Order: sequence, then C-alpha cells, then structure tokens
Amino acid sequence: MDYTLAVYNSPEYEELGFQLMIKHLVSVGYPQELLLYTYDTSFPTRGLVVDTVYGNLLKVDSHGNILVCAHGFHFLKGAEIIDQYPNKFIQRDDMERFYILNTLFNLAETYLYACLVDFFTKCSTYTSCDTGFKHGDLFMSYHNMFQDVRDAMDFVHDSGTLKKKTLENMEKYVMKDPRLPLLLSRMNEVAKVFLATNSDYSYTDAIMSYLFDFPHGPKPGTAHRSWRSYFDLIVVDTRKPLFFGEGTVLRQVDTVAGKLRIGTYTGPLQHGIVYSGGSSDVVCDLLGAKGKDILYIGDHIFGDILKSKKRQGWRTFLVVPELAQELQVWTEKSALFEELRNLDIFLAELYKHLDSGSNERPDISSIRRQIKKVTHEMDMCYGKMGSLLRCGSRQTLFASQLMRYADLYAASCMNLLYYPFSYLFRAPSVLMPHESTVEHTPMDISDMESLLANHINHTATTNGTHQSSHHGLVTRVDMEQQQK
Repeated sequence: MDYTLAVYNSPEYEELGFQLMIKHLVSVGYPQELLLYTYDTSFPTRGLVVDTVYGNLLKVDSHGNILVCAHGFHFLKGAEIIDQYPNKFIQRDDMERFYILNTLFNLAETYLYACLVDFFTKCSTYTSCDTGFKHGDLFMSYHNMFQDVRDAMDFVHDSGTLKKKTLENMEKYVMKDPRLPLLLSRMNEVAKVFLATNSDYSYTDAIMSYLFDFPHGPKPGTAHRSWRSYFDLIVVDTRKPLFFGEGTVLRQVDTVAGKLRIGTYTGPLQHGIVYSGGSSDVVCDLLGAKGKDILYIGDHIFGDILKSKKRQGWRTFLVVPELAQELQVWTEKSALFEELRNLDIFLAELYKHLDSGSNERPDISSIRRQIKKVTHEMDMCYGKMGSLLRCGSRQTLFASQLMRYADLYAASCMNLLYYPFSYLFRAPSVLMPHESTVEHTPMDISDMESLLANHINHTATTNGTHQSSHHGLVTRVDMEQQQK
C-alpha cells in the first residue's frame, strides 16, 4: 500500500517525518539547537550506504566501489576518501558496519544523520575523533548516533505519531488518483488481486477509504464501491520481509471492532475478509497460485522485490517515483551525456595505433579531469548526492539491484492502465562486452581464430558504457576502475 497505491506527497511527507524524528531526539537528550535544521530536499537520495564507523554517507556501485562520499554536508575529495578507504572500496556485506538506506521512508533519516554529523563537527564543545566526538567523559560514536536515528524512525512509526499526523491532514500528505479504482477493477476482471501491507487495519482502512473516496465507482456513472470490494485477498500487519520467510500467525480481522480474532485462520479464501499476518506461502495457498503466476508490485527493493523474487520466484514490479526526475534530467541534459560519450571515444583514439611494443604513453590527465568535471555537472542536475541510478557512466548499487531483481519498473503502478493485460514485456537485448566490439560481418575461420586469440574482454567490473578502447580488442567497461 505505502508508496505504491498510497503515494505520499514529496517533500511534505519527508519534512513531516524529519521534524517528528528530530523532536524525538531532542526529547531524549540531544541539543535543542538541532531544531534549527530544516529539511533540504536536494540533499538525500535513496540507496546510500551509511558507514557507522566513520559516519559517512556513501554512494557505491554494485561491487562496493565508492562513487560519492559525504561527511555531514562536506563532500570528501579523492585524497580524503583514500585516507579512510585506501582502495576507495567497501565490503558492503559487513552488515554490522554498513547500512543501506533503500526505502523512500529512509530519505528523512538520511538527511537527519547528515545533520547530526554536521552539528557535532561544527560544535566547539565537542572534539572530533576518527569514530565520533568527545566531550569530557562523554563519547558520541557515529555508530551510536546512527542507532539513535534508527530508533527515532522506529518510534515515529511504532508509536503511531507519523500515522496520526498523516490522517489529520491526508489532503496534504497523500496523493489521490481518480484512476486507481479503474485500474484495480480492470485487473479484477482478468485475475485475482491481493493487497499485502505492513500497516495495521485501522490505518489501512483510513488511507484506502480516502483513496477510493469518489462519488462514483471505477468510472463516472457507476455506483461507488467499498475499497475492500476491489480485492480478492487483503492482508495487513504482514511484517515484510519476515512475510517472505517464516511469516507470522494468520488471523482474521474484525473489521467492525478493528481487532484481531483469536486463533489461527485455517479456512478457505473468503472475499471481503481481511486477514492479519501470515506469509507469502499462505497467500499462494489462499489464491491457488504460485511462483510466476503472481506479479507483485511494491516500492521496497529489499523488503518487496528482492525477497519475493528469491523466496517465491514471483514476478516483480518495482515502483520508482524518482524516475520522473531521472527522465527529465536525461532529456534536458542530453548534451552532457553526449559529451561524456565523446570523451570516451576521444580517449580510445589516443591508443588506437599503439600496441604492447609501443613506448609512447599518451597524456590522458586533461581528459580524466574533463570526465570528472562533466560527471560532477551531471550529478548536480539531480541533487547534491546525484542520481539514484548513476554516477556519470557508472550505475549505482540501487540500479544494479533494480536490474537484477525487478522484472518491470516504472514511476507508478498506474502506468499499467496503458497496456493490455495480455501484453508481453520483453527486455531489450543487451550486448556482452565481446559482442559490442565486433561487427555482424561474415568472417572466415582463420580470421575468427585470430580475433579470439587476441580478444581480451574486460569484465572485472560492470555498470560502465561498453566502449571499444583499442582496435576492438579490449572492451572498456569501467574507466574509473582501470585508473585505480
């Protein structure tokens, strides 16, 4: 439901979460001066990694190579990054040290953590250390500060504070789309439709009632229907990602009293009944479906898409609201992307007539500087932390996860309205590095054997623009990685 059917207005909703969290931190002892910080929409982006040892926000690629590094609001340069990360690389599998901020709910806490680091760095009362700040006998570690931010986020959600504020002013915080009833009714004509949400029933009922609060039904002239009538199965309190593993006890919800009925529900699927808890296995059993029978639409790359794909083999549709801005920059700043491509080609030309016997070493320092300049200029078009999906010609960790686990992705699930439900979505053919450097022309056996004997395909890293760099023999995948 959240950020998929119920899309929250940005930046109003992030500002609300930020203010509630910062007030909570002050209430548990953090300095009152933190209340002077206001939410800056241009700073945070999804998919950043928090280094809880050094207090940095990192933008990395799929292998853990660092693309951008910020300490508070100070962006570290090459030498500064190497001081803390000698190989400009992190072991992102170290889950105790590195935390990935993947959800839209994480935007507010991303910015809040940057505010805390910025505040204590500038505060003369505290002395900066490698892993935190000291004041007399008090030591504020970056790890503890991040845990406090996480606890503040959990508090505003679990206490119901954020939900209460949202329900008090839904017109301000929740987007209402008149196409929603039409989409779900059309879906329901050709398939079973289910809703699985981590929210409790009372909040779900309030939000969904608001989203379907139109004088008509699916189309003007049709009778108004309850939101529950659009779904064959409704499951609240799912506790994803636990829902995709062992799950919890499946209970029936008393929709009048809003309470859970005792015992475990073991009966067949009943239309209009609301359930609490359960698991993805239970959903499959109730719907009489499995694996690729199900298209699951969600906004959380880990809790929705990765887990449902790995655990159940479901088809997946990732909702990425940021795509609207990503595509706007892609079209408006096409000259920058073209300039970066031309620099790659120019770099390749410098080595065109050289081989392993050449003593000449072309000076590429000016090209490297220009590539960094263009890449930075492109990033600033998206925001202070750059694009959600790229850094110059390199894809981010978020982009690589999207490509790996999402069968479909779009800015909104409403886009499905404009395709027939029989539509066959097929991914475009993506050339491998060795294919991208060889033309589709007939070649005799001796030529082919010679080519294969000398063809080196650089596949050590990914996410770059495949570009022939020397006679078509070495395929450039990631120039920044080569330069290390």
